[in-house]
Amino acid sequence: MASILILRGPAGHRLFGAALALAAALRVLVMLGYDTAQVYWYDSFTYLDTAVHMRPGGAFHPAGYAWFLWLMRPFHSVYLIAGVQHVIGLGVAVMMYALLRRRGLPGWGAALATLPVLFDPSFIRLEHSILSDLQVIALLVAALLVLMWHEQVTARAAVAAGLLIALAGMTRTAAVPLLGLAALYLLLRRTPWRRTTALLLAGALPLLAYAGWYAQHHGRFALSGSDGVALWARTMTFADCRIIQPPPEEAKLCPNGTTVDAASEYVWAPGASLNQLPGDRFLHNDLARSFALKAIAAQPLDYLREVARDTSLAFTWEPVRHPRRVTPTASFPYGSWGLPEEHALIHKVRAEYDPAIRGMSSVEPYGSVLAAYPYPWFLHGTLFGVLLLVGAAGSVGRRRPALLPWGFAMFLLVAPVAAIDFDHRYVLPAIPMACLAAALAVPALPRRRFPDLSFASLPLRRNVS
Repeated sequence: MASILILRGPAGHRLFGAALALAAALRVLVMLGYDTAQVYWYDSFTYLDTAVHMRPGGAFHPAGYAWFLWLMRPFHSVYLIAGVQHVIGLGVAVMMYALLRRRGLPGWGAALATLPVLFDPSFIRLEHSILSDLQVIALLVAALLVLMWHEQVTARAAVAAGLLIALAGMTRTAAVPLLGLAALYLLLRRTPWRRTTALLLAGALPLLAYAGWYAQHHGRFALSGSDGVALWARTMTFADCRIIQPPPEEAKLCPNGTTVDAASEYVWAPGASLNQLPGDRFLHNDLARSFALKAIAAQPLDYLREVARDTSLAFTWEPVRHPRRVTPTASFPYGSWGLPEEHALIHKVRAEYDPAIRGMSSVEPYGSVLAAYPYPWFLHGTLFGVLLLVGAAGSVGRRRPALLPWGFAMFLLVAPVAAIDFDHRYVLPAIPMACLAAALAVPALPRRRFPDLSFASLPLRRNVS
């Protein structure tokens, strides 16, 4: 519907309409080029299992994405889920374009800001995978849209944004602190306190309800049961127990000589100290958190150095393998990928959700066309750093037009690294925010404030409560 409205609009929307049509054609090619959706062991299968049984997972994955999979369950097709997610990916670009036009950018400038989301293979591959990242991106871009649509945030917009951020937090817990960041933005904009309170309540109440649901199943009032384990793994790259001096019970979690090439690998390394304790690693989540917090307090500069070093991997001219077993790429994969059929969960999910679940394979001749699709890495990495710098420039001064999306981008980039480790996939939610921030920060673009767009059905209103 959005594309129809754009094509009916004035000439200023034609460039974006053409880009959107090309991006849609590329996604059709992806659907033809692979015989099913990409399912990952073990992330995809835990999401699908949660969708079937509607109980919160006890480890890394909250249930927000599983609720979407539950809605799609009657169709029994992960391939159809991929198709719907491709449409959602296009919808993210439409929301970005609409917000930037609303904020006064010309059509070519707003369209330019959406190109990474429309054409970067990393985003399109994410859409084609059974993973939660796309849902987080769509929810947070929608939250920015409603918060920034009017010059003064309305009460309804505040409530809607709070709910969207809460749902993003129930999809990926790293998004939860963005609720506070949005509230701080409202305070800086001198928004009436009732609207800021409405944002916080609309976001906090669903999160509290989810934590209560989690407690019913796992006996702990929380959103997940892995935060301590993740933070412990982060500290294993620098922790020195001669400096930390932990109590005897926590001293069992000190580095024991096992070394891996990335912090997150300590979670799974059989020889790591956490995995030498009896029982499942996540049973020791509270103990791991306590050790990690003591390590950070005792060695704050070492912690900041590790976070800064790993964060810098997002801006390289060429992709960096981190960990070494992962091969980052800005191209579409070609070949076939099987599943570890020895795991019982795969057979269980196949029987309960989609009998056709299998490893993904390329389909000719479309697979060869996709494999030849050119998208240089520096547009994914180094350009991202440039966008953040431009957005930072637009986040200072009296007007601060880029402050909110830039703040979202920086938090989404750094928070996962600070909480566990760098991952190329974890960078992706920050890129649309950085694109929005950079576009809003450029002062030389000719613009009118809050133009009346042909597809904006609501007139601009001020101070509506």
